[in-house]
Amino acid sequence: MQPNRAPDFNFIAPVYDALAQLVYGKAQKQAQAHFLTLIPEGARVLVLGGGSGWILPELLRQSQPSHVLFLEPSAKMMAQAQKRLTQTSAQAEVEFRLGTEANLRPEERFHVVLTPFVLDLFPSEIAFTMMQRLDQALLPAGLWLHTDFQMGTSAGQKLWQKPMLWGMYRFFRVVSDIPARELPPFEALYAKLGYKPHRQAFFFENFICAQVFRKATK
Repeated sequence: MQPNRAPDFNFIAPVYDALAQLVYGKAQKQAQAHFLTLIPEGARVLVLGGGSGWILPELLRQSQPSHVLFLEPSAKMMAQAQKRLTQTSAQAEVEFRLGTEANLRPEERFHVVLTPFVLDLFPSEIAFTMMQRLDQALLPAGLWLHTDFQMGTSAGQKLWQKPMLWGMYRFFRVVSDIPARELPPFEALYAKLGYKPHRQAFFFENFICAQVFRKATK
């Protein structure tokens, strides 16, 4: 796989949400939605890798953004997201764009960035490059809502977490051609960009973490 190519979720798109719910119940969705009320009214919001778009109606219900850019590399996931939006009374302008953070325009800036279970698909060096581009797109004092798996300290780990994570990576390498083999060190990567967790919450016995980072003002 070429390091700059996005994983291919087209094959698994029709069953992805059902599979996630089978394994994690409501935990993944609860984590992603947990901090949506922090989004300021009138904000420009970027959702990177929003998958089937289930989060769009929830985002619009819990906040009042002026513009949402839904950036997703899977055409089949994008089609599901667009269909979902037609079934809700959206008040904000929602733009769908097929692609990755590399497809952001140089002049585009956002008050809020969402990265829901997307950075874990990439090795650390690629994830950090993605994060650098997202940092450029985030306005000063902007919020970065990051939701992903986390292992934490060995004392806080459950015995099942490490083999489950291994199994997930093995599965998605086969069905979606993801390049990652392990979780990136998220805390270290965010710290390298100057971010510290502003708020955080844990789900699924601390295996899933929702975090809010605030960009420094200049």
